[in-house]
Amino acid sequence: MNVLTFILAIVLEIIPSGESFVKALQQRDSALVADQFEYGFELAELKNGATLGLQDLSEVFKDDTLVLVRNWQIDTLGTDKKQGTTKIRASIVLAPFEPGEYELPPLFARLNREGSADTLMFESGKLQVFPMPVDTATFEIKPLKGQIKYPLTFKEILPWAAGVLAFAAIAVLLVLWIIRRKAQKVGETVKTDPAYIVALRELERFRGEKFLSPEKQKLYYSGVTDALRVYMEDRYGIDAPEMTSSELLSSLKKEAGLTPALFEDLKELFETADFVKFAKHVVSVEEAAKALPFAIRFVMDTYKAEEEAQEQN
Repeated sequence: MNVLTFILAIVLEIIPSGESFVKALQQRDSALVADQFEYGFELAELKNGATLGLQDLSEVFKDDTLVLVRNWQIDTLGTDKKQGTTKIRASIVLAPFEPGEYELPPLFARLNREGSADTLMFESGKLQVFPMPVDTATFEIKPLKGQIKYPLTFKEILPWAAGVLAFAAIAVLLVLWIIRRKAQKVGETVKTDPAYIVALRELERFRGEKFLSPEKQKLYYSGVTDALRVYMEDRYGIDAPEMTSSELLSSLKKEAGLTPALFEDLKELFETADFVKFAKHVVSVEEAAKALPFAIRFVMDTYKAEEEAQEQN
């Protein structure tokens, strides 16, 4: 009994309330080491509204010979509505780890009812524990056996087989995708039309007032400038699609045949496109409408300049 319970037992009136019970949780002929036992008491007539305080037994059973497996648990066994009482069962679970006879401590409970408090005492119980019986006449120490190996079943192999098939399918699809991408790149290098025709056809896709609205301007400017970049890559032999706008304009400054006026208009177009694409800038419908005609004019002017240069040579 801990200190709090001991003080209560002195101050309050101790009422003998019967014997404690000890019940083995394992169905055996005798109690063996490491078996678990339920130790507790039953209270037949607990008035409704009364409360029951139980002592903490974790400090009582704290050695290694008799271990407290589970602290208090209270179960209701029945009720008497006419009398206004309840029958309860309170118990703990113990496990002995050494053979011998154990003298269990008495159990105390504090009963609070109608402004008064009493200490109920349940007489202690005894526990007889026996060691595991060993037939010394026939007992023989044998070497440890290895782990038993069971044959694999189809049910065990199926998930692995499914995983291998799924991996193989993914690998095949990946190879096919790589082959298709390579074929597309090869097809892209073989151009059946001149670069200016390809550019004009791509620019034509962005004709229409629907692309001038604020929500479509990013798509509009991206499409126009991307078409020009592809054209410049073929026309001037520079990696225009991979360049920033400033890098691209710096490279074009060196190109002969590009008039200052055409270059300034091109610079304004790319700067406006960068603001629209990256800074969420919105231009007026009138300003956006100028982008496509200028892009078409740029392609036609530079293409004609190239033709004239070839004719002179």
